[in-house]
Amino acid sequence: MNKFLISTLLTLTPALLLQAERILIETEAFSNQGGWKIDTQFIREMGSPYLLAHGLGTPVQDATTTIEVKEGGSYQLFARTKDWVARWEAKGQPGRFQILINGTPAKTTFGTKGAKWDWQGGGQITLSKGNNTLALRDLTGFNGRCDAIYLTSFKEVPPNDSEILANWRRDLLGITEKPIEKKYDLVVVGGGYSGLGAAISGARMGCKVALIQDRGVLGGNGSSEVRVWAKGNIRRGKYPRIGEIIEEICDHAKKSPGTYEEFEDAKKETIVRAEKNIDLQLFHHAFQVEKTGDKISAVHAFNVKNGQVTRFSGPLFVDATGHGTIGFLAGADHTMTEKGRMGMSNMWAWANDASEVSYPETPWALDLKMMDFPYPRDFHGQWFWESGYDKDPLGDAEGIRDWNLRAVFGAFNAMKNRDGADKHINAKLTWVAYVGGPRESRRLLGDVILTEEDIVSKREFPDGCVPSTWSIDLHYPKKQYAQKFPDNPFISYAVHGKGVDRSYGYPVPYRCFYSRNIENLFMAGRCISVTHEALGTVRVMKTCGMMGEVVGRAASICIQKDCLPRDVYESHLNDLIELINLPGKAFRPTVNDKIIIPDDAMQLAGPYGAPNGLDPKKFPGVVDDIQAVFKGRWTRGQGLEPYFSFGYQYSSDPESIATFILEAPKAGQYDTRIAYQPHPNRGKSVSVDVTTGDKTIKMNSTVNMTQKPSFENGFHSVGKITLRKGQKVMVSLHAKGSQGNVHVDAAQLLPVD
Repeated sequence: MNKFLISTLLTLTPALLLQAERILIETEAFSNQGGWKIDTQFIREMGSPYLLAHGLGTPVQDATTTIEVKEGGSYQLFARTKDWVARWEAKGQPGRFQILINGTPAKTTFGTKGAKWDWQGGGQITLSKGNNTLALRDLTGFNGRCDAIYLTSFKEVPPNDSEILANWRRDLLGITEKPIEKKYDLVVVGGGYSGLGAAISGARMGCKVALIQDRGVLGGNGSSEVRVWAKGNIRRGKYPRIGEIIEEICDHAKKSPGTYEEFEDAKKETIVRAEKNIDLQLFHHAFQVEKTGDKISAVHAFNVKNGQVTRFSGPLFVDATGHGTIGFLAGADHTMTEKGRMGMSNMWAWANDASEVSYPETPWALDLKMMDFPYPRDFHGQWFWESGYDKDPLGDAEGIRDWNLRAVFGAFNAMKNRDGADKHINAKLTWVAYVGGPRESRRLLGDVILTEEDIVSKREFPDGCVPSTWSIDLHYPKKQYAQKFPDNPFISYAVHGKGVDRSYGYPVPYRCFYSRNIENLFMAGRCISVTHEALGTVRVMKTCGMMGEVVGRAASICIQKDCLPRDVYESHLNDLIELINLPGKAFRPTVNDKIIIPDDAMQLAGPYGAPNGLDPKKFPGVVDDIQAVFKGRWTRGQGLEPYFSFGYQYSSDPESIATFILEAPKAGQYDTRIAYQPHPNRGKSVSVDVTTGDKTIKMNSTVNMTQKPSFENGFHSVGKITLRKGQKVMVSLHAKGSQGNVHVDAAQLLPVD
């Protein structure tokens, strides 16, 4: 039996009490959701989670439940829903659904009225005394939605209150006003990469942790629901142990969006549940904050399936919501860029079926032809399907998501039913993200507000710790695709700024990770204390996860020493540095126990991370670029594969020279080689000098690095040379006159048989 309540008016006479009933059924509490999905993204906007029929154009299976009725008879039927395209006055009603009572559809078709959430009347229906069945029947497969069903024997219209857990709903659902009480050392709100990093790190350092997540899976944008691959280099910089926890949980998707399996939701949950100090609270939405002075004393969250409220109290809290929600509710100083904000993505994928596949016309979607969007040649609608740049990312996130859906379905309609029809007879839509992937909204302010100038100038902070290796990546509407819909373009392009060392990383200061005015509030993720421009580099998931790792360890210091986040910087920074130099798997049962380093702790990486390229030791006579001498301005990269060790370096600065020193292990003839990977922006005329240490031999060679190298793994011969045993050779690559970027990966002396 699912959660519902039958309520009577106590003011009625005893005779009427047997005949008058009110029944509220929250659809997310249906005992069998069928093919409908619980959508919890917009609770703060419209007051509740709801069921969504996300069928990609094919109606989903019925959601069903059973209710018990004390008195049979005639009831008015209402459903809280809306016509989700009505706000744009679009043709058609894609969200149509029926409500079946004991197997019989009500006469009204729902999801056909109203641009806003409201109660749509369904007329009179008959209920039997005892058990009755209800079902939601999707009619289109195009995102019909239902929040709740109300059955009443009174002549009334239910109140349309969007307040979270409004009193009317609470009373009808029988939810006790007194919440369940739970107490922890650290309460983490948000189960994305930053929340995962904070919860696991804090738990392993002995904190009792609550991890609150409003969805049923962990990972946030890096889950199977959104499928943004995890980016940002980890395990490098000043403290290369940071990132080892994220290495345990991260995905290794080859594309974005990747496949369901690549995002390994079960792996993330298994790792979290293995931590004895973590109490994982899935399907819990945090909606209220209690304060004492300038400190948070508790966070209230309700179970989105049954409405039960839990009060999570403790001395420390982490806002890992992405939107800075907990900080906002607590009155934390915050900001949000007014113009030029980045938007939200809803990515998608399609495939070619073995047979012809039909697709329904979508007159309510965006009116698109093939020229109106980038053709998804690799079967993926990628990150650049993005909109809502200057729309309200907090109060109208559902509208941004729905616009994205109209864009995707309109594009596929163009492929199937318009000018792309001949080419896409077998095309089938296989996945569309209904959970949005937001990039930017509210940011909470800390003692340091990191700027682009700080990063580009490599300003040193004594508490710099989390290496940010993503370039300053800001998104803007792409003009060629914005002409039809200038008010809300749906295709973006990225502008990658220069100045971030993408191998070593820029160390983001710890003081960006706690609130400057809410004394016991940490933050991690894209709501940290940075400017809009600096957000462009710190916002990717692995980087956000490392913030969580640092926050978790700082929290353990706060518990151990009975202090606040700011005190960690002012009085205990050396203690924090000691902890972040420990392996990610280091643990202690409580904050006062001895730290244990397990046998399966990861090997310490270097300042440029754990080598993920070719191993130079497996190739005779190879010297990697990390052992070369560089002059001028160089940039590290990993985008062109394969490469040796940690990556390669490239430069077009005329003053740039890279020199390798090689040594002959024995007398004989050797082929002198360099290693590079071709690219259109590489140098067409790169000068390479080969000189012996005693100046007895000198060779000049010119290499066109836009062309494929001579041998496997990027090796290219620049000449043969005869050497004595122990004789040294210098191989120098010059950017001057190169007509492009000089690519420097490795050099080799290979014996000639």
